[in-house]
Amino acid sequence: MSDAALPDDDVRDELPDDLNAAGYVGPYEFPDNSRRRKPAILYTLVALTCVVLWATQRDSALVNDGFLWAAILLGLVALFSFTSGWRMRVDEQQALVAAQGAVGFPVGHASAQQVWRGLRSRPTWRVLVYSAEEPPRRRGLVLVDAVDGSVKEHLVQENPIEEWDV
Repeated sequence: MSDAALPDDDVRDELPDDLNAAGYVGPYEFPDNSRRRKPAILYTLVALTCVVLWATQRDSALVNDGFLWAAILLGLVALFSFTSGWRMRVDEQQALVAAQGAVGFPVGHASAQQVWRGLRSRPTWRVLVYSAEEPPRRRGLVLVDAVDGSVKEHLVQENPIEEWDV
């Protein structure tokens, strides 16, 4: 049965309130990556439970070496979740200001997108900026670290003038 045929009462999949921007009035606050630490604690508790069960009950018919392997896997996932749970101290407005300083020209239109860099998923703002002229003569791409606000990379180039034949 397709989703379109289901009555609204049967649809249960929806965005959490802090991620749903529809109907939101005011400045949107991007969710912090430090939320990853909460599931890391749960993964750790389940992994410890598996280790304890494996160590004390492995002779039973219900507990085998799979409990140890599950504990190892959950421990690794918990470690990754905890170490990648960076607290974001720089919002998109601060990233736009840092980007303007990095490109060296007055910025007109700009947009920021949150991305992750590296093995530990460090949050980074990817900021696309255009110069203030109409049409913009230059454009730039700036990567701003969302933890400490430093500019990691930037690229500035002339904006190609496009002519549209209508």
